[in-house]
Amino acid sequence: MKRIARSKLALLMTFLFVLFLLGGCHGAQAGDDIVILYTNDVHCAVDNGIGYAGLAAYKQYTEGKTGYVTLVDCGDALQGDTIGSISQGEYLVEIMNKVGYDFAVLGNHEFDYGMDRLTELLELSDAQYLGCNIQYTGAEESPVSAIVPYDIVSYGSTKVAFLGISTPESIIKSTPAHFMDETGAFVYDFYGSSGQALYTQVQDTVDQCREEADYAVALVHLGDDEASAPFRSTDLIAATTGIDAVLDGHSHSVIPCDLLKNRDGELVLLSSTGTGLNNIGQLVITADGNLAAGLIGFYPDTDLETDTYIKEIQTRYEDDLGQVIAHSNVPLTTKDGSGIRLIRNRETNLGDFCADAYRAVSGADVAFVNGGGIRADLHAGEITYGDVISVHPYGNTLCVAEVSGQEILDALEMSSRFTMPVTDDGENAAGENGGFLQVSGLRYTIDTSITSTVTLDEAGMFLSCGESRRVRDVHILQKDGSYLPIDPQGIYSLASNNYLIKEGGDGLTMFMDNPLELDEGILDYQILITYLTEDLGGVVDDVYEAPQGRITVR
Repeated sequence: MKRIARSKLALLMTFLFVLFLLGGCHGAQAGDDIVILYTNDVHCAVDNGIGYAGLAAYKQYTEGKTGYVTLVDCGDALQGDTIGSISQGEYLVEIMNKVGYDFAVLGNHEFDYGMDRLTELLELSDAQYLGCNIQYTGAEESPVSAIVPYDIVSYGSTKVAFLGISTPESIIKSTPAHFMDETGAFVYDFYGSSGQALYTQVQDTVDQCREEADYAVALVHLGDDEASAPFRSTDLIAATTGIDAVLDGHSHSVIPCDLLKNRDGELVLLSSTGTGLNNIGQLVITADGNLAAGLIGFYPDTDLETDTYIKEIQTRYEDDLGQVIAHSNVPLTTKDGSGIRLIRNRETNLGDFCADAYRAVSGADVAFVNGGGIRADLHAGEITYGDVISVHPYGNTLCVAEVSGQEILDALEMSSRFTMPVTDDGENAAGENGGFLQVSGLRYTIDTSITSTVTLDEAGMFLSCGESRRVRDVHILQKDGSYLPIDPQGIYSLASNNYLIKEGGDGLTMFMDNPLELDEGILDYQILITYLTEDLGGVVDDVYEAPQGRITVR
């Protein structure tokens, strides 16, 4: 089909939407105008900002103005809070069905629950999931067979193609094992071998669309972060032609509307709503051929039926928090027998358990968990979802970095700089540090007779350490159960959370620029849940009765 000329590519900012809502923007969505409402990176924030009930109300309002309304999501809707984790995404699918989504794409976190669960969620969804760059190469039936590259919608005599693109970073920004078969071979491909591989696949899809469609709207989960190059939405626009508008997710960027040149020098509209339903987006294809986009940051109404439905699901979710998921034969604690907190100055059995969970779920050589991030005990007996979430309430995410032995040594030295020979002064804990590391996959000794030689910058971030060190006798656990001395020049995989590895949490700057094998995968409490239910089979046995001698303090 001959392509419609785009001599009028309009930019409609948020304030114009507000004027329209007040009746002051004449013709923004009248008669035969096509309105595409979009969201991205909601991350389970069902009643945050405008909320799904507000979105439903605005959708209904828009449908009263034009008969051509489509609602789409650009990924990362099903994970990000306990309501998602506890239902493995199902509650979010139910809510999105109620609101009335037509199309969606898979963000990297839609893969967090595993491929079997993703297959079930795709079957439950009323929205058609789109993905032109997801290829399954395994021997079994494809778990993502319900996904189609694109779909074309007719709005009267005008046809609009919607195509989906998921980030090739999904493999390292979810759980790599989910993309492997039982032999450990990768059986999913996002055309991520190079930027050009992605661009070529997308271009082929666009060319197919444009044989029939008047417009092509790309729903993408790529983002515009510099670290995501060459797979950013901006890279894609510059390398392709034929796309009229790109609705983006992944980087949580707030982009009301940018105009970027494509490969042929034509302008392409780019927009992204941010995260958490703080904004909803609106793309308009007017009856006279203009394209306009902008963000709506406020809408006064809510749809009562949707609001009631969400509250019913939230009630179910609250009930689910009391659901028993495991049993512990022993209490897992942050304290000593007299109630003095130890998690920030000594090894504890709960610290061992948490660190083991990170290492087991990630498959890393070593795992660190900061004591300040372990916030509650697990009592002997039944363990519920709510109990586990109380241990890790912050919603940090699993990361795995390639690190040197020397960096591990520096981190241990930094974390133990306040450690004292005694744990308390008789009433309160002594020598505490929220960055004290609970560990898995290694053991070491802290010699408190040596004064710490760690130097920090003005912000309290690690700079260096002198020759005199408190930490010694560091040994790495081997696959056969033996221990070997750490090699300062050796390379190890380290599992922890984004706070420690990417953000320099507790002053641990040494990992911030390291290569990542896994970049912000599953949530921290989901790590513990997975370890409890899958690795331990629902039972914490007597191996965790006491600390396992990984950290010796002298």
